[in-house]
Amino acid sequence: MRVEGEVSKFQNIKRGVRQGCVLSPDLFSLYSEIIMRNLEGHPGIKIGGSNINNLRYADDTVLIAENEKDLQQLLDIVKEESEKKGLELNRKKTEVMVVSRKQELPIINIYIKGTRLKRKDQFKYLGSLISSDGRNNSEVASRIAQAKTNFQKMKTVLTNKNISIRTRRRALECYIEPILMYGSKTMELTWPNRWMPSERVQTSVSNIE
Repeated sequence: MRVEGEVSKFQNIKRGVRQGCVLSPDLFSLYSEIIMRNLEGHPGIKIGGSNINNLRYADDTVLIAENEKDLQQLLDIVKEESEKKGLELNRKKTEVMVVSRKQELPIINIYIKGTRLKRKDQFKYLGSLISSDGRNNSEVASRIAQAKTNFQKMKTVLTNKNISIRTRRRALECYIEPILMYGSKTMELTWPNRWMPSERVQTSVSNIE
């Protein structure tokens, strides 16, 4: 290792992998799978007749339960099994959200090592905004705002009459529409947001013609 031009003493690395090593994600997935299998059979929520108590993608994990007691139990299991493998949960990045259609959300207290986790009304999971009321209004508004920002960044190109409409349409389909429509197939089609994303695409197309 070189620090400010000086070469440090030789260090014999006995564990771990090099930065960027292709084994890194596979090893993490292996450890993660071993840890999360300990949740099998524990309470979660019923979807299509199946019991679901966690969602995972790489290191983004969501634990799901119908009540405070079950959620605390799931978290304790993950914490304990992680520590057995030399891993530790990041308390600052671990948050709690109650999902309910009720006006007043119940107050729940979930802890990691005596630290009460922060409660949120919204959080992003895999790029989609999930709200405590279970609706997609905030996500739709967020998608439209992001697409509008990108449209403004590319406005000089998209509205340039010297560029063919076909090319500008293609740019719109490649750089604006995916942002607007991301996750739309999983959105709840309530009346207020039923056509908003698709209408915005049509409006953008009209603006470049």
